[in-house]
Amino acid sequence: MSLPPYLKRHKRPRIQENSANHHNHSSSSWEQKFREHTGKNHNRLQIVLLLQGSVVRSIIPWVIVFTGYGFFISWLEHYGKHLPLPHITGAVPNLILSFNLILSLLLIFRTNAANDRYWEGRKLWGALVNAVRNLARNISIIIEAESETEKLEKKITQKLVIAFAMAMKLHLRQEIINKELATLMSPSNYSKLKNTNHPPLEIALWIGEYLQESYHRNLVNVYQLNTLHQLVDELVNILGGCERILKTPTPLAYSIFLKQLLVIYCLVFPIGLVNSLNWWTAPIMTLLSLILFGVDEIASELENPFGHDPNDLPLDVICNTISGNIGDIIATNVNSPN
Repeated sequence: MSLPPYLKRHKRPRIQENSANHHNHSSSSWEQKFREHTGKNHNRLQIVLLLQGSVVRSIIPWVIVFTGYGFFISWLEHYGKHLPLPHITGAVPNLILSFNLILSLLLIFRTNAANDRYWEGRKLWGALVNAVRNLARNISIIIEAESETEKLEKKITQKLVIAFAMAMKLHLRQEIINKELATLMSPSNYSKLKNTNHPPLEIALWIGEYLQESYHRNLVNVYQLNTLHQLVDELVNILGGCERILKTPTPLAYSIFLKQLLVIYCLVFPIGLVNSLNWWTAPIMTLLSLILFGVDEIASELENPFGHDPNDLPLDVICNTISGNIGDIIATNVNSPN
């Protein structure tokens, strides 16, 4: 007895192979997670160097400065040229303890605030994936296209749903429209999109116009039209949420003040260490400045999670997922019997 077609489409012939490879995936979780996050294959060492590389490049001037400063303090201590240092040495430990408390609270607050922005951006893009799937699926099911022209317009509109996600990615990265969108729309629309101030909003307008035109052609009723328009509204709302994150950074005064406190702390800290550590003060300052300024720089990267940094959201992977999902919906619609 043969299976019906809908069951045949959902067979899973590779389950056994996936089960056999489960142990390999779990044993290389770093590589697997990074592949799922970015779509790139790297070993563990490459992953660590890549994720830390962007941060280290930004803070290396600070690390060099305070390593040299720690060496200078050690030199003063070693050759007995204390100058004014002995007069304040007794107060330094208490001063360092006070700075420890203040900096800990400020760094925790900054890291948590940046992580909240990152996580909110991820939730919005997760909602976008669901919204575009639902919109493309409802267009495929609800709109009853009969003529070849209507079917072509329907397919073009479903591609515009993909284009919305692509344009939203470029908009959030403040990049110009590129050839990535050329295959998803007509040449005239592509030319028009390059000259507009807000490409994703323009695409949402085109989708809405198609839905309204379908209603006038009696391809959908008013209730179905409202359902489809609500999904388009959801796309625009998600876009607005991402723009809120992008255009509302952490107040500049707070970032400057925190950086000033980090500098003061790194200037005072070697004075309290040099009596007991001598020449080890410089290596300790290298490690300390790397940690403190590194945490601050990571938080700075996470504030805007829509860029190209390794620690940012994998927008390219998400857009490719959207493109593949909607491509399957279009193919199913094209191959379905009339």
